[in-house]
Amino acid sequence: MGLRWPIMAPFVRSTGISLLPKALRWLLYPILVVVGVVAIAVAMVAVVVSLAYPNLPSLEILTDYRPKIPLRVYTADGHLLGEFGEERRAVVSINEVPTIMKQAILAAEDERFYQHGGVDTLGVLRALYANLLSGGKRQGASTITQQVAKNFFLSSEKTYTRKLYEALLAFKIEHNLSKDQILELYINQIFLGQRAYGFAAAAQIYFGKALADLTIAEVAMLAGLPKAPSAYNPVANPKRARIRQQYVLRRMNELGYITDQQYEAALAQPLVIRRDITDAPLHAEFVTEMARQIAAERFPDDVYTRGLRVYTTILREDQEAAYQSLRRGVLDYDRRHGYRGAEAYVDLGEIRSEQDEALDELLADFQDSEDLHPAIVLEADSRKIRAYRRGGEIVTINGEGLKFAARMLDDKAPPNKRLRRGAVIRVQNDDKGSWRIVQMPDVEAAFLAADPHDGAIRALVGGFDFNRSKFNHVTQAWRQPGSSFKPFIYSGALERGFTPASVIADEPISFPASVTGSQAWEPKNYDGKYEGPMRMRTALAKSKNMVSIRLLQASGVRFVQEYVTRFGFEASKHPPYLTMALGAGSVTPWEMVTAYAVFANGGYRIRPYVVREIQDEKKQVLARAEPVTAGDENLRAIDPRNAYLMDSMLRDVTIYGTAARASATLRRKDLAGKTGTTNEHVDAWFCGYQQTVVACSWIGFDQPRNLGAGETGGTAALPTWIGYMARILRNVPESFMPEPEGIVALPSGTSGKGPAEELFYQENAPSELEPEPPLDQSVKPED
Repeated sequence: MGLRWPIMAPFVRSTGISLLPKALRWLLYPILVVVGVVAIAVAMVAVVVSLAYPNLPSLEILTDYRPKIPLRVYTADGHLLGEFGEERRAVVSINEVPTIMKQAILAAEDERFYQHGGVDTLGVLRALYANLLSGGKRQGASTITQQVAKNFFLSSEKTYTRKLYEALLAFKIEHNLSKDQILELYINQIFLGQRAYGFAAAAQIYFGKALADLTIAEVAMLAGLPKAPSAYNPVANPKRARIRQQYVLRRMNELGYITDQQYEAALAQPLVIRRDITDAPLHAEFVTEMARQIAAERFPDDVYTRGLRVYTTILREDQEAAYQSLRRGVLDYDRRHGYRGAEAYVDLGEIRSEQDEALDELLADFQDSEDLHPAIVLEADSRKIRAYRRGGEIVTINGEGLKFAARMLDDKAPPNKRLRRGAVIRVQNDDKGSWRIVQMPDVEAAFLAADPHDGAIRALVGGFDFNRSKFNHVTQAWRQPGSSFKPFIYSGALERGFTPASVIADEPISFPASVTGSQAWEPKNYDGKYEGPMRMRTALAKSKNMVSIRLLQASGVRFVQEYVTRFGFEASKHPPYLTMALGAGSVTPWEMVTAYAVFANGGYRIRPYVVREIQDEKKQVLARAEPVTAGDENLRAIDPRNAYLMDSMLRDVTIYGTAARASATLRRKDLAGKTGTTNEHVDAWFCGYQQTVVACSWIGFDQPRNLGAGETGGTAALPTWIGYMARILRNVPESFMPEPEGIVALPSGTSGKGPAEELFYQENAPSELEPEPPLDQSVKPED
């Protein structure tokens, strides 16, 4: 007897197959077995589907899509400053996505997206065939819809059960959402590396562009990321990312999305990838951090996930001007004091070639600071240096580019500072495209600018480099103001009956211990020169210490200590001693801007603020600042006549006084302010204003020490202020404070510098003004 198939017997009898020739029956039996098994499998799948489908999760998470959107901080004029959150995301509608971006995604991920019903049968068969040939599960066939299902509902495990649920969810999604809705979810939700979720965020992170501004080459690079964001990350793996991009471009060309010419042009286009993803579009890191803290304090629970938008008072042009001017001022100061030598040394013993990838690893701990790039010296002699820059670039420095560091190339240079192979240096590309050696400065600086009428902060730079030190010198650094504090002593003296024409002796003075309460004190003028009796106006312009001390002594230290609180200073930070006349108390740049704004706006004390409003993800206002504005008499801090006289005297400082460089450089007469240099040149300041903006510049070391000979406020701090004002006031016409009632002007009687008329309170005006006494350059300190 032959083999029998009892299970098929009824079927055989009923169909008459037994009547067929024996050979043919042997061919049909296996086919019928397979058909039966498939039928059973289909039935079982149908049962599973019928049981599983009703239990699939609700699609509410898709139909009411609420992604984790980071906290974003903006300028007052709408430019992004920074963002905070685990997921960097920018949600866009499908209509905002350029066609070429959508085509690139389809070419890379799912070319039949608009034809299939959620699962691409042809794609599955193709992947199955490839996997059978390769002997394992190596090729996937997930559609965009399936990827949406996985990203929102499932894990990434590679099991048949998960794939079944993925397929079922895909069918359900396709049944409930349109194709464009599904693609929009995918475009916004997919992870693309570097904490970027969605293509709009990735465009900003990798290229610093909006989706609409991307080139074909750039969209192809982004479209290649979903397959493996880590493997094809252009920051971490540029070579593999390039290969993937070329594949996407080829598929776009084959599908007719781009022409042959566009394909060739895209292949040839070099891509500029933003390697430092912490870079903000605008350097306002200290402002951004302040805004983050304010938002987190107000909305602590979901501040980094609900899409809050914080609009600051910062203006883009002002912030750019302040940042660039501060850096230029600090680097100029640093260059005046010479090259300090190698930043560090690394071991090149294991380096096999000048393109060894390990060189980048050695540079990992040395971050770029704007255009100050770290580099490793490969070769050095007195004529040239060859150095390796991150990314594989070899730079050569010679001629003028070596001059700054020349003494550290000498064999006699200190061994721990000499430039030799393995030394870490900083290089910078100059205006002519040549490389030169620079260094990271040790000194710190701060700059703050505000609207003097309502306190809105226009620009804030809390230090040279936020990534090096997050200490905000604008708000946190308590420093001695030096002579920049003198205007408040003079303002107090005006209230005690002094006038700009009052004559005070610029002569040596000393105080015994019984007066100072500690030890004998013999103060000196900053330049060591004494010019005898002079008018108060002249003394402020020349920053005469002896005059300030005598004014404070005559006005009463207790009175002045209380008086300066009108400007926003804390009395406890300014002890009631005569040293207050020389700025021996403690202030922050924030306080100084607040105080100088009183002079600028006619005598009103405003409150500086940096956040204008906070909006939710739907742009509904959740909180808004309520600034106080100059003009409200409830805010009056000083007599308007006092402000007018002080404004007049402070303008003289910038015209012929210690800050004469300001008016000369900017070629305008409506600038007012005061330089400040503390004892031993530890702190340098310039604080001043024009009617539309008040600003303060400071420079000094975090661990207080001498800035160096000649590094006064006019030399070290004023250039930053001038650089900022030169840009901000470029198209602003001159303007002057209107004269208040109760002011009397008399011929000044001066033959040299200074105004033709002198100003007085009406009740303090003399019937006739005596000529200013001639200044005596021969007065010397007592032995």
